[in-house]
Amino acid sequence: MTPSKHKRGFRIWAISLVAAGFGLLTIKEGGTILFGDAAAHAAAGNYVPFVLWFNFLAGFAYVAAGAGLWLMQRWAVWLAIAIAAATVFTFAAFGMHVYAGGAFEPRTVIAMSLRTLVWMTIAAIAWRGLLHAQARR
Repeated sequence: MTPSKHKRGFRIWAISLVAAGFGLLTIKEGGTILFGDAAAHAAAGNYVPFVLWFNFLAGFAYVAAGAGLWLMQRWAVWLAIAIAAATVFTFAAFGMHVYAGGAFEPRTVIAMSLRTLVWMTIAAIAWRGLLHAQARR
């Protein structure tokens, strides 16, 4: 039986919608700052460019992962794991930037903490819900 023919459980349904929705919001917010006018840049404050670019580009991966999870594709589990790992790596690089005395917005710490928690949770649920369940069949 192919993965797409398995019944989609509530958890997979929920994380796929969270991933895609989170991705669309991330693209919108990041794009507004990256491609917006001077007012958008001023409202963003002391944003860290590499974090902003990572989050903006990752938003597209979020949407892809959400779609893949909705369709119960195995590759989407690996994409969710890669997103979680890349988010942790970017958060660590941000931490080094802060430690080195770089300017930053305190809300970035909260946002990156949330992103890390969300994607680690999505990856764990996807692993357990798709890969682990398929391996038992």
